[in-house]
Amino acid sequence: MDRILITQGDFLKNAGIVGLKYMLKLAGAKENVDYEIEGQNLWLERTFVETADWTDMYFHAFVEYFGPLTAYQRVMEKIDSCLEKIEKNIWMNNKEEKEDLAYINDKLLSNSYQAGYANIEIYIQNAQVYKNLKKSKLNVKISQEELQERLQELKKFLEQPLCRETFIMKSVIYTFINRFWDGKCFLLRANAKKDMRELFEEDFTKPLKKYLQSSHEKAKDLCIDCGSPMGNSEKVSIAFMKDMADDLTRKRSAFWNCKVDAFLCPMCAFVYAASPLGFQTYANKFVFINTNESIQALLVANRKMSKSQIEAEKEENETYSAWFARLMDTVLGEKTKELSNVQVILRGVRAEDQYMFSIIQREIVEILSDKMVKNGLEKLGVHPYIKMRNELMNVHETVILNILQYRDQYTLLNQLLKASIENPSVLSPVYWVYTVQLGTSITRRKEKNKERGIFMNRRKMQENGYKLRTELLKIKKTDTDECLRGTIYQLLNALAVGNQEKFMDIVIRLYGSCRGLLMPDGFVYMLGDKEADKERFREYGYAFLLGFKGSYSDNNINVKEDTSEEDGKWKEMVLQ
Repeated sequence: MDRILITQGDFLKNAGIVGLKYMLKLAGAKENVDYEIEGQNLWLERTFVETADWTDMYFHAFVEYFGPLTAYQRVMEKIDSCLEKIEKNIWMNNKEEKEDLAYINDKLLSNSYQAGYANIEIYIQNAQVYKNLKKSKLNVKISQEELQERLQELKKFLEQPLCRETFIMKSVIYTFINRFWDGKCFLLRANAKKDMRELFEEDFTKPLKKYLQSSHEKAKDLCIDCGSPMGNSEKVSIAFMKDMADDLTRKRSAFWNCKVDAFLCPMCAFVYAASPLGFQTYANKFVFINTNESIQALLVANRKMSKSQIEAEKEENETYSAWFARLMDTVLGEKTKELSNVQVILRGVRAEDQYMFSIIQREIVEILSDKMVKNGLEKLGVHPYIKMRNELMNVHETVILNILQYRDQYTLLNQLLKASIENPSVLSPVYWVYTVQLGTSITRRKEKNKERGIFMNRRKMQENGYKLRTELLKIKKTDTDECLRGTIYQLLNALAVGNQEKFMDIVIRLYGSCRGLLMPDGFVYMLGDKEADKERFREYGYAFLLGFKGSYSDNNINVKEDTSEEDGKWKEMVLQ
C-alpha cells in the first residue's frame, strides 16, 4: 500500500490524532499530498512517513505548544523583568527582586535541568555561563553592573535553540507528558539522565519505520487498536498509557488463559504518545472535546493556538465557563444535526488526578451561554476558593462540574449556607451560586413554560427574608445573627429534604413573633406536590434564606453588585 491508515478510536487515540495533525502542520506537511483527512480516517503517504524525522517533529510540536506554559518561559520573563529594572535604574534589592533571582536559580539548577544540560554541554556555545551559575548563584548582593552582565549572558545562553528545546522539554516531560504516559522512553526512571531525543528515537521513531518496512505475512499478533498484524518484537504494551491498563507483565488474570493480548503496533503507539498534544490547557486542567463524527470535527473542537493567541487569551482573562461555552458553540455550530456523542474529558495537572468524563448536549451550551449564569460564574471565578472545615474548596470549579454533570447546585448551596453561619465571608459566593442555579433553571424552562401564569420575583423573596431578619434582630436588640443560628439550621435541613410543612411551620412562627410584619404572598406560590412545585419551593426557599442570612442586593448590605439585568430576567420568569 502507498498509504497508511489511522482511524479514530478512544478519546486518547483521538487526542493523539489531533496532536499528530498539529505536528504535521508545524513540519510543513502538505494536505492531500503528504496526508489526507477523509471522514474518520487520516491517511499518511508511505514515502512521507518513511522519510520524515518523526523525533524532530514530536519535539518541535511539544516545545512550540507547551513552551509558553513552562518554567523556562517564566525564567525568561523574570530575567527580562530584572534587566528592565536595572536599565531603568529602579532596582531596589527588595523582596520581589530577591524572589525573582531565587526563582531563576532554583529552576535552572533543578535536577532535571542539570541532567538536560549535561547532554548538550559539548554542542552549545558559552557553556561556562551555566557552570558559573552553579558555582555562584544570582543574588542581590552582587553589584548591579555585574548582575546585569550575568543576566544578559544567561539570557543569550538560554536563547540558543538547543538550550531552549532541552530545558522546555524537561519541563514538558515532567509537567505535561507524564500526566498521560510514563514508564517508557525518557519517562523511565533509569533514563532520567540520558539524551531525550536519542531515547525517543530508539523507543518510537525507529520501531515505527522498521515496522512499516517489514513484512508481516507470518505475524500472529494483531494490534488491539487498528487490528494490523505485528511481530512479537514489535508489540508495545498499552500499559504505558496512564489509567488504561495495569502492569501487564505482572497482572495477567484479566485475560483469557492469562495470555496478554493488549498490545499496540508501533504506529498506534506513536499516535498515543502524541495524545498530550491533543489536549488544551486551561488553568489547572487538561481539556479534550471528543466526538467520533469526524476527524475534522475533532480538529475544530480542539484547535491549536499559536503563542500569540495564547497570550491574547491570557490578556482577555477569559473565564472557564466563557471559554467552554464558546468552544462548545463552535463545535455544535459546525453541525447540521443534533450531536449526542460529544464528550468532555478533563484531567488535573497533579500526578494523582484522574480523568473526568462528561457527555455534553446542546442544553449545557445554552446554560453556559446564559447571561445570568455567565455573570455568576465570572464572579465566582474572581475568588474561587473558600475555607470549609480547614480545607479549601474551589466553589467555581464545583459549580461548573455540577453543570457539566447535570447536577443542580442545591446540595452545594446547603453546604455553603451552613458554613456561612460560622464564617460570614462565605455568604457572597453563596449568592452567586444561587444566581447560577436560578439561571440554569430558567434556561431549562424556556420552552416548557408557554402557559400564562403567575409572575413572581425571586429577588422579592430574598428581600422579604432580609426584612424578617432585620425585624428579629431589632426585637432581640442585637446586630449579629447568633440568635438565629438554630433557626437557619432548621430551615436548611427542611429545604434539603424538601419538607415544605416543616419549613412553613418555622416561617409562620417567625412572622408571628414580629408584630406589624405581614407574611408575603410568595410563600403561597412556593408550595405544591408537583415536581415543578418542588423546584419552585427550593428556588423561593433558598432566595428567602439568602436574605434571612444577611445577603440582599442593597447598597448598604453584603451583596452590592449591579443586578439590574438579573432583576429583569427574574421578573420575566413565568410559573405554572
